[in-house]
Amino acid sequence: MASDIEIARAAKKRPISEVAARLGIPAEDIIPYGHDKAKVSARYIKDLRPQNLGKLILVTAINPTAAGEGKTTTSVGLADALSRIGEKTMLCLREPSLGPCFGMKGGATGGGLSQVVPMDEINLHFTGDFHAITSAHNLLAAMVDNHIHWNHEPHIDPRRVTWRRVMDMNDRSLRNVISGLGGPGNGSPSETGFDITVASEVMAILCLARDAVDLEARLARIIVGYTRERAAVTAADIKAVGAMMVLLRDAMQPNLVQTLENNPAFIHGGPFANIAHGCNSVIATRAALQMADYVVTEAGFGADLGAEKFLNIKCRQANLVPDAAVLVATVRALKMHGGLAKDDLALVSYSALESGLANLGRHIENLRLFGLPVVVAINQFNTDTSAEISAIEAYCARLGVPVELCTHWAEGGRGAEALARAVTELTARRAEPFKLLYPDDMPLFEKIETVARSIYRAGRVETTRAVLSQLKAWEAAGFGKLPVCMAKTQYSFSTDPALLGAPEGHVVRLREVRLSAGAGFVAAICGDIMTMPGLPRHPAAEIMHLNAVGQIEGLS
Repeated sequence: MASDIEIARAAKKRPISEVAARLGIPAEDIIPYGHDKAKVSARYIKDLRPQNLGKLILVTAINPTAAGEGKTTTSVGLADALSRIGEKTMLCLREPSLGPCFGMKGGATGGGLSQVVPMDEINLHFTGDFHAITSAHNLLAAMVDNHIHWNHEPHIDPRRVTWRRVMDMNDRSLRNVISGLGGPGNGSPSETGFDITVASEVMAILCLARDAVDLEARLARIIVGYTRERAAVTAADIKAVGAMMVLLRDAMQPNLVQTLENNPAFIHGGPFANIAHGCNSVIATRAALQMADYVVTEAGFGADLGAEKFLNIKCRQANLVPDAAVLVATVRALKMHGGLAKDDLALVSYSALESGLANLGRHIENLRLFGLPVVVAINQFNTDTSAEISAIEAYCARLGVPVELCTHWAEGGRGAEALARAVTELTARRAEPFKLLYPDDMPLFEKIETVARSIYRAGRVETTRAVLSQLKAWEAAGFGKLPVCMAKTQYSFSTDPALLGAPEGHVVRLREVRLSAGAGFVAAICGDIMTMPGLPRHPAAEIMHLNAVGQIEGLS
């Protein structure tokens, strides 16, 4: 089979105006970026009316491994399959970050015959949303420093500036830096650092805001630092909000593209799931629910991170009610969770597979805590044996969970039609109501403990007195009703990436908490997770290049 980028390059794309017309979007509300991608105007989105909302399908997965799970590929395949069986369907995905594109992943638009296109442009600069978010974030940082330089009211204590800078690239050298060197004309020397753009609170705000009015109000609530009297200073206090809105005007409008089978997809926003809340924008999701009968969306990494935050943060804030969850697993990944080394995954090992199934079972149990009906999607690889697949099917049968074998990577939507029918059946006979994991009025540390114990199966959460005092101070300041956003490794239920499978009784080490007052959550930084990742030993960037005719090679 051809490579992903070769398949994408050969796609028979329809003009994006035709894709929009099928959704009923007038030509005057399409803002084209070339022939195959466009933004949908804020005016059109605002005028949509919530009548006969579609069904919201969440695609999530087991904990990721180096073997690959194919969650985005399955999301695309499912959307195409639902369209094939006659359902008006829209796909809602996050925009890829340049960090993982040039780092570990090499791309994030699906794979094989289940992709969104134009693959190369989506993976790179796309419509410029990430650049706009980066610019708005760093504009605020510059205005904070300028505010201090001119000694404006309210007087920010330079030692208590909490607003760092961001860039959309993995760069470990920028995690901690000293700025303002070179004398009084260059500001005051201070210790600061960079996070990756997808960890920016501005990214989280854009993805959780309902409209421009909500976006502006959330930006105004961003806390950038504190005075010497410990009073919070916000973006509104330093008069930065208007300029930030100017930079974000176009970025808040959702991006419309298409799958290889010419079905519509919104790709908008992109917070990381191991650092931030890992979901595409509320604006895109709510619009899609008003335009289609089924909306397929994904949450980043495993269900312990992406799905938990999708449900406890996004659905809570946007008043969304998901109708079903698709849990993606592969034979290869389950064998890795059972202790098999990556180089040995082609070997048949029923003992490793049986051990690894505990990871799948844990995620099923967790999704059921929210009242969600679940179907397991086995993303098939050509090395899988029928006996291995039967073992997964038997395990799911014992848990009373439907399971479908999917071949969408090789066959496109046709290979996920059984999954599509299973999804429609689940939503048609759903009985249990959707419920959140914890109430708003639970104390912040108890919320963290609830996620750690209920989702991660931790024995306890360890932290410092300083962290506990900070959480109490935020509660006293009126932020106690916010949900928590757990930042931890994606590879394990624990905070140790090497602890695979379904560990129990482990310790979650909470080292830091950050208040995102504008986004509306408290981030809990656990273990060794970094808000500015580094490049791997051999990053994907090493193999990327332009070929003789100027086409991009190396994206996957």
